[in-house]
Amino acid sequence: MVYVVLADGFEEIEAIEPIDIMRRAGIEVTTASVMETASVTGAHGIPVKADITVRDVDPDNMELLFLPGGAGHTILDASNEVHALINHAVTTRKYIAAICAAPSILGKKQLLSGKKATCFPGFEKYCYGAEITGEKVTRDGMIITARGAGAAAELGFALVGILKDDKTAGELRLSMQYE
Repeated sequence: MVYVVLADGFEEIEAIEPIDIMRRAGIEVTTASVMETASVTGAHGIPVKADITVRDVDPDNMELLFLPGGAGHTILDASNEVHALINHAVTTRKYIAAICAAPSILGKKQLLSGKKATCFPGFEKYCYGAEITGEKVTRDGMIITARGAGAAAELGFALVGILKDDKTAGELRLSMQYE
């Protein structure tokens, strides 16, 4: 199960495009709101109803935890539940993906130290100890980071490649006209 954690102010394209791509590949994706209810509003005023709230996430069923960026990353970073999920993912060697400003959450936890990573320009200073690649998507071990909205599709295809296989990701790229 992929859990995508959403907070008010999340960048819609950074969450929705990878979700769509993963679901097209047959990957089970559940959105989880960190707000009091399942209702979340993106950075551009688009309301989204998450599948569950973060309190209902089953960490033992988690294969990948995905943190979208945008202004909502500060709410994610302030959430004890989100930090507990990150800690569980690290302890149980599950994948963690973060895009835009969200890699800074991992950086502040020292999870990027000695690793290659990428993020939205200006957030490098919070990716403590990371070797910033500047690439659209960077994978180092169990952590996958992406630069921002323009990298959302690339992140989605990369996650399909990791969770399924590169052949499935390539076929999906072709069918979606990304090639």
